[in-house]
Amino acid sequence: MSSTLFRTKKVEQSILDTEEPEHALKKSLSALDLTVFGVGVIIGTGIFVLTGAVARNNAGPAVALAFVVAGVVCALAALCYAEFASTVPVAGSAYTFSYASLGELPAWIIGWDLVLEFALGTAVVAVGWSGYVASLMANAGWHMPEALGTREGADGFGFDILAAALVLVLTGILVLGMKVSARVTSIVVAVKVTVVLVVIIAGSFFITGSNYDPFIPEPQPVEAGQTLDSPLIQLMFGWAPSNFGVMGIFTAASVVFFAFIGFDIVATAAEETRNPQRDMPRGILGSLFICTALYVAVSIVVTGMQHYSELSVDAPLADAFKATGHPWYAGFISFGAAVGLTTVCMILLLGQTRVFFAMSRDGLLPRFFSRVHPRFKTPHRPTILLGVLIAILAGFTPLQELAALVNIGTLFAFVVVAISVIILRRTRPDLHRAFRTPWVPVLPIVSVLASLWLMLNLPSETWIRFAIWMAAGVVLYFLYGRSHSRLARHRETAVEDVMKPERGDEA
Repeated sequence: MSSTLFRTKKVEQSILDTEEPEHALKKSLSALDLTVFGVGVIIGTGIFVLTGAVARNNAGPAVALAFVVAGVVCALAALCYAEFASTVPVAGSAYTFSYASLGELPAWIIGWDLVLEFALGTAVVAVGWSGYVASLMANAGWHMPEALGTREGADGFGFDILAAALVLVLTGILVLGMKVSARVTSIVVAVKVTVVLVVIIAGSFFITGSNYDPFIPEPQPVEAGQTLDSPLIQLMFGWAPSNFGVMGIFTAASVVFFAFIGFDIVATAAEETRNPQRDMPRGILGSLFICTALYVAVSIVVTGMQHYSELSVDAPLADAFKATGHPWYAGFISFGAAVGLTTVCMILLLGQTRVFFAMSRDGLLPRFFSRVHPRFKTPHRPTILLGVLIAILAGFTPLQELAALVNIGTLFAFVVVAISVIILRRTRPDLHRAFRTPWVPVLPIVSVLASLWLMLNLPSETWIRFAIWMAAGVVLYFLYGRSHSRLARHRETAVEDVMKPERGDEA
């Protein structure tokens, strides 16, 4: 039985499956498109919200160094993703990579994990976008009916019509084709990056040098918690991180890390890239570098404009401009956040549909969902199905408590990909690798340890929910995926061919 659970799919077969006419995605993306996708999904509420909250509570002006630390952790994972995405240019990202190295059951588990991660991520971002848009509408004198507004803190029956509408519109765009999606994303990302650059340039004129003193505040110990809201590491070892000081920078890094989530989605578009061997590493690493630079610049500016102890938690950038006597920028920043979240939502939805499509093509989910649109060459069936389900989820559910599941799912994927790089180097040294992760196995091992450390800093309650979802996935695999897998079907066919008697024997 164990041999069937850990049967691997050859890289050559994965690539060959992408050439089946009914299941082949259109190759239309360039390195620039991939970089834009990466920047589009990484720059979201994190740059507008986390900067002030972490500076005030954890690191002070040294939050800039926390972004650097988090960027390095992501870069370790990005190097592993770059090798796989260029070697196995197939839709599915970590799911496809683990199928080629760890085996079918681990591949199913990571695929099931990614479906949850991207679904919840899309819904959470859609709800956040709805809140920004409703706020801008209120400033203009337009107010949404309470029954059709955001569900955060709402009483009684209601449906967040703005969040649901956004998901449905983006679903339609994704069905029309990747190039259309890339063009829309390029326009929106240009607006979003312009807003960020305006904040950096304009804010630099209002910096007061004394706000950086001290750059690394004196450390403050934190009492360890004993509830499910506490990080798992506190319940396991009674250890609690310190705020401020040098260790406070690493505490802050575990928080701001989640502002980087999304670069791995670039890998899900490998199959739709014209030259994946060259362009995937450029897109993954390029988008991560650009976003790290922007995050560091914004954090330096905002902590220079206002003393870290006075920064607001909800809207630090906007309130920092208000504190310097320039309230106009507050509305401008809210506009940029609302516009920027549209691309985050669309690219998360894109990532989920590609993972679902890849699992369907392998038979682990119904093959009905792996047929592409005859004209647009997109996986329209899973895109429409998942788009409608997520629209309903975003409309009815606050999701604030479930948002942490997105984080643990991403980190789990990082761990799997790093381990897969080591295994595939040993099992398939003959594969042509256009990009090679340096210092294997040391760098992937460091990536695994860094990701596990951040996972341990997540609330224990998140771990319990994650375990429940994973257990449900394992049950579904044994009920459907294991018997319907194309690898299983191929093996049955091969056995039948061997067992058939030859003509001479029949006589």
